[in-house]
Amino acid sequence: MPDSDLIAAVRAKRPLVHCISNIVTANDCANILYAAGASPMMAEAREEMAEISALADAADLNLGTPSREKYAAARICLEESNRLGKPVVLDPVGVGASSWRLENAARLLSAGKPGILRVNLAEAEALLGLRRAEQGVDSPGEDSALRRRARAAGGLAGRFGCAVLLTGETDIISDGRRAAAVRGGSAFAPLVTGSGCMLSALCGAFAAVTDDMFAAALAASRYWKLCGALAERLCSARGPGAFRAALMDAAWSLKDSSRLEEVRAERLEA
Repeated sequence: MPDSDLIAAVRAKRPLVHCISNIVTANDCANILYAAGASPMMAEAREEMAEISALADAADLNLGTPSREKYAAARICLEESNRLGKPVVLDPVGVGASSWRLENAARLLSAGKPGILRVNLAEAEALLGLRRAEQGVDSPGEDSALRRRARAAGGLAGRFGCAVLLTGETDIISDGRRAAAVRGGSAFAPLVTGSGCMLSALCGAFAAVTDDMFAAALAASRYWKLCGALAERLCSARGPGAFRAALMDAAWSLKDSSRLEEVRAERLEA
């Protein structure tokens, strides 16, 4: 399904995206979903997790600020969503920061299958079990960095059988069969806590309106890169505080994909 149809579909359907978020970014994730035309639900109690998972159109499981209770709730949501055939986005925030995080993320991934895995390069390589000395000896340069990121995204997609959105200055999207690079956005994005978490929530909104998780991840990446570029213009580059607020306005302003061609998307070899 083309990006334009996905954006229109989100606005038309207003999918309910259940977010197990983290305490730092929950409010921003809820508000960006509203701005994009979706509806958020923020629930974490495992006692209601099966019912909430059945009610939602998609789930976004964010493993930032983790706890034993959060992992238990995420597992119930993943298993129930898989049983019901509903898409799940998994965002293993800081998964390589501790062995405890990595072990719990591995247990979660062994219990069920996300539709989209949203990671940065460090998180991808932690999940792949790569040590610094094994991360390759590519010569410096944009092409070698892109190859390294593409290998990590493709490796994760193959290992877990899902679409992978590996974010950065250039996003890489792969499902093991198809791969794309998306450039653009704003230099302010890394200065705003939660920009990646908001993207994961948006992945949930797009995943709720298509069966093609690669297309959903690609649409979310292009949409969010364009939001960043528009937000920087809206805030007149005053700083990250103004940029954060402008992101909501930019997301709200994109009623269709008529401007998505401003974001460069390049097909890669899978």
